[in-house]
Amino acid sequence: MDPLYIGLLMFGGMLVLMALRVPIAAAMFIPGALGYWAMTNDLALLNLMKGSAVARLTVYDLSVIPLFLLMGQFATQGGLSKALFQAAAAFVGHIRGGLAMAAVLSAAAFGAVCGSSVATSATITQVAYPEMKAHGYHGRLATATLASGGTLGILIPPSVPLVVYAILTEQNIAKLFAAAMVPGILAMLGYIAVIAIICRVKPELATPSEPLPWPQRWKALAGIWPIVAIFILVFGGIYGGLFSPTEGAAVGAVGTFVAAQFKRELDRAGIVRSFLGTAETSAMVFMIFLGADMMNASLALTQMPKGLADWVSHLQVAPLWIVGAVMVFYVILGCVMDELSMMLLTIPVLFPAIMGLDLWGLNPEMKAIWFGILVLMTVGIGMTAPPVGLNVYVVNSIAKDVPMSETYKGVFPFLATDVVRTIAMLFFPGLCLGLVNLLF
Repeated sequence: MDPLYIGLLMFGGMLVLMALRVPIAAAMFIPGALGYWAMTNDLALLNLMKGSAVARLTVYDLSVIPLFLLMGQFATQGGLSKALFQAAAAFVGHIRGGLAMAAVLSAAAFGAVCGSSVATSATITQVAYPEMKAHGYHGRLATATLASGGTLGILIPPSVPLVVYAILTEQNIAKLFAAAMVPGILAMLGYIAVIAIICRVKPELATPSEPLPWPQRWKALAGIWPIVAIFILVFGGIYGGLFSPTEGAAVGAVGTFVAAQFKRELDRAGIVRSFLGTAETSAMVFMIFLGADMMNASLALTQMPKGLADWVSHLQVAPLWIVGAVMVFYVILGCVMDELSMMLLTIPVLFPAIMGLDLWGLNPEMKAIWFGILVLMTVGIGMTAPPVGLNVYVVNSIAKDVPMSETYKGVFPFLATDVVRTIAMLFFPGLCLGLVNLLF
């Protein structure tokens, strides 16, 4: 059988399994294993299964993922997210829409110690939604803000998807973190601008709270010093050359644990939940790794990645149109897959094709970093865009009194800013590469 035909069958089989709600790791592994077996033999498949698992699970750089996840768990269980929201609300809560803005600000700050979009959405929603509801905020505005703000968990470094991209493409994690900083801040400011415009057009959606006396504001601000200290310690150490990103993640996990202990909100049960949550999420991530490795090994035998790269390089189309089409593809794929699955499945196939294009005269390293930030922002759109939007499901599982259809209606203005920011990044690579050139 023609290898190309087998490759198409594998993709079709994967989509069918996903539609049947088979876990994404199995949905990639099963068609990949069958395709590999069809193109080789039993012994070759067994040898690949043995070798790929050992090779993947013994990669030192991958230890950064559970360490950053553990840091986020300690921050969640230790009540640090509550302090972040209270500090932000103390300064902007009296503005119309201020509590929603505070939710965005606290999501950005929490993302600096979390690295997960879903975890950021869930944690900030638990803290901010009851406050917004108590102050009469409309459910559509509140939940849409929290779902969109949750995407800052992967846009503001550290970012687990960005770590995965760095490992898949053999890029410098620290440089990718630096490149993501400005886009993440622009996303935060864009969301705040959307809230301000919505509340100006429809002031009935958000009631301002009473302004706090300045002594209470400073007291609330002082409560977030552990987060600030951890951020400076981790990223200052990484960019100061004191330790690697993996070592920085370990330092951050220990620092977050100490900060949570200092606040006296992390009890023994919380510590157990932190380790169990980290273990469960890490297991899921590494199972997806194994499934994607099997699928990509089979695709390599079909020569599809090489064929795609050759085909793209000979297209009589401007390179930016090709990159734009890839971004649209990611948005569509985000309707049925989570961000890690998308990256693990597609990057090994699409990355060689993109690297073969002449884009703004960038050298290979800068091109790879720029493309990684574009991918990160695009998969972030998939976290809130209908019909799936995983962040929307997470937020609405907590805010049960708000229909999911209302949240989807509310996220469209936020998605508009995402699209504008992504287009700006497409045409002005310096927005993300400027800080990289400055630091390195």
